[in-house]
Amino acid sequence: MTVTKVAIVGLGKIARDEHVPAITASDAFSLSAIVSRNATFDGVPSFHTLEEMLTEHPDMNAVALCVPPQVRFDTAREALDAGLDVLLEKPPGATLAEVEILMDLARARGQVLFATWHSRFAAGVAPAKAWLADRSIKGVRITWHEDVRHWHPGQQWIWEAGGLGVFDPGINALSILTEILPFPVRLVSADLEFPSNRQTPIAADLGLSGPGGVGITASFDWCTTGPQIWRIEVETDLGTLVLNDGGARVSAAGETLSTAEALQSEYAGLYRRFAELIDRRASDVDVAPLRLVADAFLMGKRSITNPFDD
Repeated sequence: MTVTKVAIVGLGKIARDEHVPAITASDAFSLSAIVSRNATFDGVPSFHTLEEMLTEHPDMNAVALCVPPQVRFDTAREALDAGLDVLLEKPPGATLAEVEILMDLARARGQVLFATWHSRFAAGVAPAKAWLADRSIKGVRITWHEDVRHWHPGQQWIWEAGGLGVFDPGINALSILTEILPFPVRLVSADLEFPSNRQTPIAADLGLSGPGGVGITASFDWCTTGPQIWRIEVETDLGTLVLNDGGARVSAAGETLSTAEALQSEYAGLYRRFAELIDRRASDVDVAPLRLVADAFLMGKRSITNPFDD
C-alpha cells in the first residue's frame, strides 16, 4: 500500500481533536508536517507557511486545510498549484465562487479536491439514507441547539464575516439532510438573529421545501446551556426516522439502526474516503449544504439581539 504524506495546515481545536488522531490511526496516511503560524506538534516538523514546508518537503503528497474558511482559498490554490491533493475542512470555502474556482483548478491540474462534510460519516447516516430511499417523506424537523461557549471557546473568527456563526454547526445538520433525503431541497425562508456586536448570527430558523411541497424546518441555536440537541426527525408514510447526537444514533419506526457515540468514527471514515479518492484520482466536491447557508444569508430576515461576549 502506498502511504500518502499529508500536512495539516492550521493546528486549531478541530485539527488536534479529530484530524491528528484520524491520520495517525490510518494505514493510508502519514502525518508528515504541520503548517501553523504559532502552533507545533511533538514529533512532527512544523513550518510557518506552506511555501516553507514545500521547500523542505518537496515530496509531500497532500494537505488537510483546517484554517478558517475566510483564509482557506489562497492556501488551497497554492497547494493545488504545487501539485498537492487537497482536503478542505467544512465549509469548503467562504463563498460558492471560491469553491467553483478550486474545482476548476483541481481538474486542470489533475489533483484531488475533497470538500469534506464530517457529519455525513456519522454511524447512523448511511443506514438512515438506505431506510428513507424507498419511502414517501411527509416532513422533516431539524433541531440543532448547542452552547457556543463550550464548543468554540475564544474562537473569534466564527463571529467575523465569513465565519458562519451558528451555521458553523448548523451546516452539519444540512450536510446530513442533503445526504439522506432522496431528493434535492430549496430554501424558502430564513429568520436570522445577530448579536449587536457580531457579524454572524447566533440563532436561525429556516424553512425549506422538497418536491410536492414537503415541508422542512430547521432550528439552530447557539445559546443552549442545558442538554445539547442535535436531532433530525423525518416523518414518512411508514413511520418516523429519528437521528440523534449528530447522526450517531438513529431509529426508524421503532427499530434501532445505530447506537454509536457522537462523533465516533466520523473522521476515520472521512480519511478512508480521502484515500479512496486519491487512489482513483477523483475529486468529491458537494456544495449543497453551503448553498443552503448562502441562500439563508441572501433571503434571511435579520433581527438584532443582545451583545454576545465569551
